[in-house]
Amino acid sequence: MRHLMNKHAVAIILSVALLSGACFASVKTSDIPLPEHPRPDFQRAHWLNLNGTWGFRFDKDNAGLEENWSSRDTKFPLRITVPFPWGSELSGVESKADIAWYRRTIRVPADWKGKRVFVVVGACDWLTTGWMDGHKVGSFQGGYTPFEFELTDHVTWDRDQQLVLRVDDTVHPFKLNGKQGYGQAKGIWQTIYLEARPEVAVDSVEFHPDIDTKTVTVKAALDKPAPGAMTLSLSFNGKSVKDVDIAKGQRDIVQEIPIRNMRLWTLEDPYLYEAELTLSGAGAKDTVSTYFGMRKISVTKLPGTDYPYVALNNKPVYLKLALDQAYHPEGFYTFPSDAYMRDEILRSRQIGLNGQRIHVKIGIPRKLYWADKLGMLIMADVPNSWGQPDAKMRSETEVALRGMLKRDFNHPSIFSWVVFNETWGLNTKDKGYTPETQEWVASMVKLTKQLDPTRLVEDNSPCNNDHVLTDINTWHRYLPGYKWTEHLDQVCRDTHPGSTWNYIGGRTQGTEPLLNSECGNVWGYKGSTGDVDWSWDYHLMMDAFRRHPQIGGWLYTEHHDVINEWNGYWRFDRSEKYTGMEQLVPGMSLRDLHGDFYIALGEELCSEVEPGAKVSVPLYASFMTDRHVGQTLLLKGTLRGWDNLGREQVFGRIRRSVPYRAWKCGALKPAQVTMPNHPAVVVLGVQIEDKSGAVLGRNFTTFAVRDGKQPREETLPSRGRKLKVIRIAPKSFAKAQWPVKQWNVFDGLKVNGAGAGFFEYRVPWPDDLKLKSIEAATFRAELSAKQLFGKDREGAGQQEGNYMLGKGTHDPSLNPNSYPMTDEQTHASAVRVRIGGKVVGVFDLPDDPADHRGILSWQAQKRDNTLTEAGSYGYLITAEIPRQALRQGARTGTLVVRLEVDEAIPGGLAIYGERFGRYPLDPTLAFVLK
Repeated sequence: MRHLMNKHAVAIILSVALLSGACFASVKTSDIPLPEHPRPDFQRAHWLNLNGTWGFRFDKDNAGLEENWSSRDTKFPLRITVPFPWGSELSGVESKADIAWYRRTIRVPADWKGKRVFVVVGACDWLTTGWMDGHKVGSFQGGYTPFEFELTDHVTWDRDQQLVLRVDDTVHPFKLNGKQGYGQAKGIWQTIYLEARPEVAVDSVEFHPDIDTKTVTVKAALDKPAPGAMTLSLSFNGKSVKDVDIAKGQRDIVQEIPIRNMRLWTLEDPYLYEAELTLSGAGAKDTVSTYFGMRKISVTKLPGTDYPYVALNNKPVYLKLALDQAYHPEGFYTFPSDAYMRDEILRSRQIGLNGQRIHVKIGIPRKLYWADKLGMLIMADVPNSWGQPDAKMRSETEVALRGMLKRDFNHPSIFSWVVFNETWGLNTKDKGYTPETQEWVASMVKLTKQLDPTRLVEDNSPCNNDHVLTDINTWHRYLPGYKWTEHLDQVCRDTHPGSTWNYIGGRTQGTEPLLNSECGNVWGYKGSTGDVDWSWDYHLMMDAFRRHPQIGGWLYTEHHDVINEWNGYWRFDRSEKYTGMEQLVPGMSLRDLHGDFYIALGEELCSEVEPGAKVSVPLYASFMTDRHVGQTLLLKGTLRGWDNLGREQVFGRIRRSVPYRAWKCGALKPAQVTMPNHPAVVVLGVQIEDKSGAVLGRNFTTFAVRDGKQPREETLPSRGRKLKVIRIAPKSFAKAQWPVKQWNVFDGLKVNGAGAGFFEYRVPWPDDLKLKSIEAATFRAELSAKQLFGKDREGAGQQEGNYMLGKGTHDPSLNPNSYPMTDEQTHASAVRVRIGGKVVGVFDLPDDPADHRGILSWQAQKRDNTLTEAGSYGYLITAEIPRQALRQGARTGTLVVRLEVDEAIPGGLAIYGERFGRYPLDPTLAFVLK
């Protein structure tokens, strides 16, 4: 698109590349970080990107002003890469003070003569003062929105000049700091550039689309009253649509434009109208490139119900959102490239989300552009302070709010503004959230709606049920997966016009849409969980939400991990985490848990049932779409799993039609399934298909089939033969040697050894087992590597400190509840199996994993608000036992089984029993009898 990068912009980036640096030699274009124009929504042709290397100096003693560091004589010994905040790895500078100075040489092109020249700073935290060749050009206080200093009076055309910026980021309780504990946004953190404008220029433009009348109202403002008669020419998609006359002295222009052959901005087709505004007359000409989307944000009823929903283009949208901390491990607030910002939006779309909440940080315009371009809804937060709501804090908040609304008005992706979060910064010492502060918060909502009547506004995204005035009835909750149904029952029961639930000060609900604006599981456990398989609890939570259509969506915490939180869909470096669902139901992924077509199966994700039981499985349809897929859908299901020797089997299938209508939500006829007649772990996987066979959604539930503890010895029929099995309880080892550490889980359901070492079992030879009757024999076990996590080390304690301020441990495994989720970073080991002293196999153990596949580990949890190695599981190994070892066992009356890990790969060893892990078996000796 033209507004993304035009030929003038490319040429100017090339020219600035030759000038960048703090009195340095030339720099290649590729050395300029984030070379794109930072505002595709408000872009002029004449601009110079000032990103790159600047001279830099800390001012720890705040001496720079008195010593006149803005002069040419001052030395700037450090080099910093702009626009990355100092202290971030990408900046190249360690943080050593709260005040610092930047300097670089600039050259304003000669062909800019006759124009005004500005330096524009996308964002700089916090108090910024500028000088040009020693002349002060301005000051701005605020850390999140753009500002500019005019340089015109001090420009020497086509000559090297010195631009100096002083940034004071001293800590103050009233400052808006958001979650900068994850990485401080000190100094310049968005693109800085020079821009040329005529004497009179366009200051702002707002597009107010009205899809019902097929018009858009253009509201533009000049930066000063018109000195004479002028014209504002408007073109959309390269075609002139209107010339608007401007009278002398006029600053504000309002013009309604009809949109012929209107094309809506939707999530599926996020069409953007390219717009160009040209101001001419009175000796000036100013052209601004921008864009807008024809879309409408409102509230409507979910068809067939009285449930209010957020609506996009007059249609309800079931919101599937992620909390986006919008942090980068090396750039903190600043992403390393435009492609990275694009990919952040694509990641959400890839897993089936339709929105993000950019959390207590004002989003970067180019990231918002990609949300506009790719079709992703955005909830936009104002950052918070961590102090009290005094006059200074209120002023900072209003500056940020007004700046955000002015800059971001034209992004169609933004559907709501969130003024405050969890009453952070709203509590007065010893008084709490006072009635006076509540009224001020309400006034901020009214101000926001006055400045932008086209979007929804939320007063405070609450964790304390304390709304005062809001367009969306939001709330936060973090709970273990098994508690979500009860909680959502309560929320729905207490949500109706006139209800006081979730409001403060005697205020009551109206007909606002009900939306969870932060949910998750890890914070629901005692002391949080650290890094854990979030996907199991998440699955339970998704099932619960979809059974409660009164709630118009959810917002999961979070898009990606940060330094001390590990509940993201992705790691902090955006590497993958693995849920394991595709191994339980082929083809299933997170997209299915976020799909428009959803079938929930019961309220439990693993139920204990007896062998041979006939089970009625509740089914609930949640079709949050009006797609045309016919009047009937096909529900197909497979009952498959693993028996107590780890053998995979199919136990049954279901197939039946399901009536479909748009927005259908309700119970279906239960599925009737019969369990196998023996112990097993069983997965009932279902998928919903249209008549063409296209899969619209998948889901599953699981069963632990058992009738008590399995006998230590028994003879079973097996494929026309008899099978003698001897089961070995994991904790029944006769010897164990693990110098690093050895410990058991839940009284031996699983045993662990860290580092190098061994477990040795001495198994009595059964009296009724004759050597000559044995045709073959194997040893089977579920084993994994065993990493020594932080919580398992001597002296490990609880995590401490305020997470929101970046405190607490940065060790993902230190929390007592933690067991890091399966990801790209593996911890490998290898086990050597000896029987009767003979090596019968060496097996690689690729990892120490934890995810959905650890069905029995999750089923074994005590539901006491703690977790113990939840989701962990191993790999099924099978070793053939040689005849020599069998003869020795028969002769001595004992089979000695030794599992050892040596120093070559000291990755530890975990042995899983029949009630923990993935497979329902203890370590087992199996003898095929003749």
